[in-house]
Amino acid sequence: MRYGSLIIVGAPRSGTNMLRNILTALPGVDTWPCDEINYIWRHSNVRHPSDEFNPDMARPEVCKFIRKQFDWVSEKYRAHTVVEKTCANSLRVGFVDKVMPGAKYVFIRRDGLDAVGSAIKRWKAELDIAYLARKARFVPLKDIPYYSVRFFWNRLYRFLSTEKRLAFWGPKLDGMEKLLESYSLEEVCALQWKRCVVSAVEAFKSISGERWIQVEYENFVTNPVAEFERILSFIGVDANKEACSETTKNVSPRSIGKGRKDLGDDTVERLTPILRDALV
Repeated sequence: MRYGSLIIVGAPRSGTNMLRNILTALPGVDTWPCDEINYIWRHSNVRHPSDEFNPDMARPEVCKFIRKQFDWVSEKYRAHTVVEKTCANSLRVGFVDKVMPGAKYVFIRRDGLDAVGSAIKRWKAELDIAYLARKARFVPLKDIPYYSVRFFWNRLYRFLSTEKRLAFWGPKLDGMEKLLESYSLEEVCALQWKRCVVSAVEAFKSISGERWIQVEYENFVTNPVAEFERILSFIGVDANKEACSETTKNVSPRSIGKGRKDLGDDTVERLTPILRDALV
């Protein structure tokens, strides 16, 4: 079965889940039955110390394995469009594009301070067994020992941490351990968001403008029908206005500004110099 691939690229807490869920509510558009597939993207590069992959790491056996997983989704769900969303891909767009040549991309961006305010909560979140189980189904068998050790260390660290935070969460940057030693958690979240956005922006300069579009989170949640229609036109999926309206009926702008409010004025002032260039 022939199908199209759509990769959603965005920093953590930027609306990537929202966009994926809306798209896959349409007939013939589907994805994996879990949140992210970073386990699949990292297979055969599993011991690389970060999620910042270069295109040379997309070796033939890597490409073959990942493409086979996309084939599985298309065949299992009879999907004409396979949607994929893994936030760490914002750090390795060139690698992803070598694995999936011809894929289309939606690059979704959100106010960095709102995203940071939301990300901090995920660093301190309780364990969600059901969420983890859905993702664990897609861990390649040979990688299970590696991820098992990392999982138990992550939970133990949270238990012992005075900040009650995880040892790691979200896209892993080069030198993440040193960043966590040198900066506050709020600053690390800001640096994480910035690196994801800047890396994606730079990578998309090398990809034809016919294969990617940018979506502003704030525009989408304020004008969901119009923005959704624009995305569907870009990927070549037909849906009338009534279907677009129904699919986006639960989209709300209520989270705009929420992360900034949670951070507080003092933290916003402290983080703004870190984020300023990327915010612009």
